[in-house]
Amino acid sequence: MPGSLTISHHEAAVALDHTDAARLATVLEELAYLLEIPGPNRINDAQLTVLCEGRTADRAELSHWSRALAAQLKGRL
Repeated sequence: MPGSLTISHHEAAVALDHTDAARLATVLEELAYLLEIPGPNRINDAQLTVLCEGRTADRAELSHWSRALAAQLKGRL
């Protein structure tokens, strides 16, 4: 289907339609923004820990990953 996105790992696949992929890209860009900005609207350290699922919280790495993945998604739309 034109505009669809398929992500696979071995035999399992996850598909997002065009609208969902565009929305996810926007969410990822906003996440990166909220990780980077200073002030009260910034994602705090406790929230960052949750987002990193117990791994060492690295704000810069998560922000970079979010922006890169958003760009990949937008590039495939």
